Amino acid sequence: MAVARTHHPDADTSPIQHAHDEAAVWHEGQTRRSGDPLLSHCLAVAVIVAGVGMPPPAICAALLHDVVDTPCPPGRVSELFGQDVADLIWAVRTAELSAIPLGSLTFDHARPAVQPTHEEAVLAIRLADRLHNMQTIAFLAPAKQYRKARETIDVLVPLARSAGLTDVSRELHDLSAAVLRPTTSASAVAPRLLTLLTLLLPAPQRARWQEEWHAELATLPTRRTRIRFTFRVLLGAPSLSLTLRRPACRERR
Repeated sequence: MAVARTHHPDADTSPIQHAHDEAAVWHEGQTRRSGDPLLSHCLAVAVIVAGVGMPPPAICAALLHDVVDTPCPPGRVSELFGQDVADLIWAVRTAELSAIPLGSLTFDHARPAVQPTHEEAVLAIRLADRLHNMQTIAFLAPAKQYRKARETIDVLVPLARSAGLTDVSRELHDLSAAVLRPTTSASAVAPRLLTLLTLLLPAPQRARWQEEWHAELATLPTRRTRIRFTFRVLLGAPSLSLTLRRPACRERR
């Protein structure tokens, strides 16, 4: 990968090609919601990780970060690429980014030869993963778009900014704001009515439906479509309330 040599000109980049080939084997036939091959996501994440100065092991982990969701045998990654790469992948899957103190991580672009800490490599991969997911967020359901954008604004953008990844922080912010911004124009139309309608529902269900209705409203581009959606919810709320209050429905939930 040429971008890796920009920051680490003397590093052995052959493992990166090997990681790409390995990812291609395990992701063969898998696609994303967009219809693109899943491997394209792995490549995009690896390119972003390389672009912020991460060394080959972190790039390998970026390429392989989703193989844990495939039939890839446990231990194969550590056997082929070393325990450090395997540990990175595991940490990427399990790390709680909201627990990382702001200012605890700093990417030293002035000294790219300095090896990043384990935490910095994990953060770089997680940010890259979310960045590419936000770039393709249009293929998710509206409620999930809203949740991802909100989490990105609240947690990942401050972390990226604090770590010195200004470009990544800015793009994450802009992509998330594009999802959340329609809420402002929608606020003049019907969110108060939607909130009132949730009072018809069983108390344990209200927060979920309020979030879903508001997220759906926020994605609608025109006043007419927002009014139409609100009217549909108004007509359907009594029936939904009865359905949610049925004993069988409560038991299943």
